Amino acid sequence: MNWPNALSFLRIFSVPLLIWLVAEDYTTGALWLFALAGATDALDGFIAKRFHMETTLGRYLDPLADKLLLLAGFVTLTVLDLLPLWLTLLVVTRDVVIVGGALVYQTMTGTLEIKPLRISKVNTVCQMILLFLVLQHAVHGALQAWLDPLIWLTALTTLFSGGSYIFEWSKLAAKQERLTRS
Repeated sequence: MNWPNALSFLRIFSVPLLIWLVAEDYTTGALWLFALAGATDALDGFIAKRFHMETTLGRYLDPLADKLLLLAGFVTLTVLDLLPLWLTLLVVTRDVVIVGGALVYQTMTGTLEIKPLRISKVNTVCQMILLFLVLQHAVHGALQAWLDPLIWLTALTTLFSGGSYIFEWSKLAAKQERLTRS
């Protein structure tokens, strides 16, 4: 196992601890853990690319770790009434659509190559920043002025990202269907 994959596993294993820290009102610990997890997300990608340590496992593991961390954060903070339910439903629905679309595409074509779209990366950054600021707000009570605009920005990037995946996979599936008919 290489370092980038180990960092992705570390992020996955931090999810239950993050949920517990938030649920038990150890928000300072949750804030630090979330910041550390976010840093490992950036670090594993940097190491993998810079030192040519990209692996097939890592191409699946990194987005899985991101999804688990973000979904756990959104759901937990919503249950504690720190985020609006509509936003969490939007985030969860987008992820279900993406996973469902990937499965349908793979079933139709027999292949699936995971290539994150640029808007998806922007969306992940917005979601990470929002969760960090919500935890920061829970700890220090500041930053309220930033939360509402960031909630709306995150909602917009979530919608645009989900729609972009649907559009891309629809184009690829139509192209594949044309090729199989020829």
